[in-house]
Amino acid sequence: MKHLNQIGLAKEQTSDLIKNLDELLANYSIFYQNVRGFHWKITGSNFFELHAKFEELYNDLFIKIDDVAERILTLGGKPTHNFSEYLKQATIKEYTASFNGNTAMNEILNSFRVLLTKQRTILEVAALIGDEGSSALMSDYIREQEKLVWMYTSFLKK
Repeated sequence: MKHLNQIGLAKEQTSDLIKNLDELLANYSIFYQNVRGFHWKITGSNFFELHAKFEELYNDLFIKIDDVAERILTLGGKPTHNFSEYLKQATIKEYTASFNGNTAMNEILNSFRVLLTKQRTILEVAALIGDEGSSALMSDYIREQEKLVWMYTSFLKK
């Protein structure tokens, strides 16, 4: 039993999963801050619509950041919590250029592509070790985000 973590998964097998979840946490954290910036700085004819959508999105990301960190803890890991490490780990980069609504939406779609790819990897790793908790979490996120990608893509087709 010493080789099992507190939820009955082999400690050795969960290390790769924890690493992937920590990378996901870094990407979510950078994405969250980017969306906060889009929310704060949006101007133009779609201001009211996008300002509200960006707030809705960053509120959801905030919850997911906590969920992912707590999943890492549940698996026996220690989530990264500082932005200097997030910047090193994340594929999503800080967005500092000027933007308009379409640029922001395209950046959001690019970020979702990164998240979806990483979450599918986590789903595969979790399935290999029988981690239903991580699998369920990733499945829920993937389903939600695929719908958002469709909706944001439709917005850009105006």
